[in-house]
Amino acid sequence: MKKYAFRISILFLTFCSITLAVESDMYRLLSVSDSEKLILVSQIPSKTKYLLDAASAKITVNGKAAEFKELRTFSVIQVKVDLRKLSKNGIGLDGSATEIRISSPERPK
Repeated sequence: MKKYAFRISILFLTFCSITLAVESDMYRLLSVSDSEKLILVSQIPSKTKYLLDAASAKITVNGKAAEFKELRTFSVIQVKVDLRKLSKNGIGLDGSATEIRISSPERPK
């Protein structure tokens, strides 16, 4: 029985380490490149910076679809990130953004 539990725990830890490459967290938006659709973000608690490809990211503002150009108006975003080193047009990237969500508070009238 112990061997069975040990094998299950090893499989579980392996699965967790593989899936940790995709993260969803709050980031501060530092810069937006409209031509290449790249974003430079900083993770809020640790201030770790990432240069991400956001060309194929699904962007939503308050649950509604939004355009890439609208990102400039926000400073804090929630991003689902696939962290892996890649290159786009000779630029070294830290990963790609698969989903960008923004929740902006409604202004009182």
